[in-house]
Amino acid sequence: MKSRKFFLLTIFLVLSVVRGQTAADEFEKFAVNQSRLFVSAYEQRDIKTYNKLLTEFLSQYNNLSVADKKNYSVFLNNAYYNLCCAYSLLNNKPMAITYFKKAVEAGFVNYAHIKEDSDLDNLRNEKGFQEQFEKLRSIGDYLFILKNAGKYNLSDYRQLPKFTYQTSDNANLAEFRNAFNLDSIAGKGSDVFRIINLMHWVHYLVPHDGNHNNPEVKNAESMITECKRDKRGLNCRGLATILNECYLSLGMKSRIITCYPKDSLKIDSDVHVINMVYADSLKKWLWMDPTNDAYVMNEKGELLSIEEVRERLISGKPLILNPDANWNRETITKEYYLYNYMAKNLYMLECPLESKYNLETREQGKILTYIKLLPLEYYEQAPDKTEKKDEKTKMAWITYKTNNPQLFWAAP
Repeated sequence: MKSRKFFLLTIFLVLSVVRGQTAADEFEKFAVNQSRLFVSAYEQRDIKTYNKLLTEFLSQYNNLSVADKKNYSVFLNNAYYNLCCAYSLLNNKPMAITYFKKAVEAGFVNYAHIKEDSDLDNLRNEKGFQEQFEKLRSIGDYLFILKNAGKYNLSDYRQLPKFTYQTSDNANLAEFRNAFNLDSIAGKGSDVFRIINLMHWVHYLVPHDGNHNNPEVKNAESMITECKRDKRGLNCRGLATILNECYLSLGMKSRIITCYPKDSLKIDSDVHVINMVYADSLKKWLWMDPTNDAYVMNEKGELLSIEEVRERLISGKPLILNPDANWNRETITKEYYLYNYMAKNLYMLECPLESKYNLETREQGKILTYIKLLPLEYYEQAPDKTEKKDEKTKMAWITYKTNNPQLFWAAP
């Protein structure tokens, strides 16, 4: 049956994207309230009230700018989807299929949810439903999409600059290490033990908050101080930045990794940022996700890298999520986290060329360089190098592209 939890999660994700855009704040409040009313009408199978609410919603939604329509489209596609479900449960198949098509066209792409939603069971043999469902697979079946993106090019030797890692004797990293007693927090066990301890510490120190932008000063010590003072959290990039500087301050090589979806419709602005840290004892990179307090293992209990998790998702090999993984104290399942959310966001990957203190704080004349790993299947391969500039601050963002995972995952 229709999952209210799914509805609330979807709304949370859209708010995490659009929060901070004050021009549409009033519409956002209206849309959130209207969405609750949609759910209530759906639960009561009250089609007359639902259609009235939809008319009211569209009268305001259609007056938004093109950009705001894109940002708030999740409210519209949820509204259409729930109305489809209501019509389906009332056995009005033609209207149910009509609104299913509208939901897909408006950007409802959660293939996994549709596949399991019992509200739609009496539509599954209908030609109109099957056509839309099959079309949706290439957009919303994230594991299917990832499996089609398995091929790289090990012979791609386009010139890339080398990754660098700031050493622990940097004055700022040393100050951070001493101010927060990071040696004590990490403990005296193996490097893997210390790596996991530091991730746990960051996860429980600062909550995840995708509803707000991170502070302007983006180094660990400053962000922790600001979060304590203002009783606020950070988004996944902020948490990964703190953990990255924890590792660097203790002499561990680490990078932050931005995980992107394919997003062929250009409607999914949700990405996830995690850490890769090099364990000298294992001679490999390890997956660490401070947002979800998560690491991943194989069937033998051996910790895996981001590269290995991606390969195992594609090949269907077993994956184990640590049992204490959670989002803000709420348990997360392996099925959702790995086979849905991360399957979506492991399509292509990007990380900064330099791993160092205060990397992404905006400063006059600063140049930030990133390397992006693309599968051969991706539809936008060119150009090899892009550069964006802020004329006011003279900052520049340079991105190199590669199809060679060996270069991207190079050991330090």
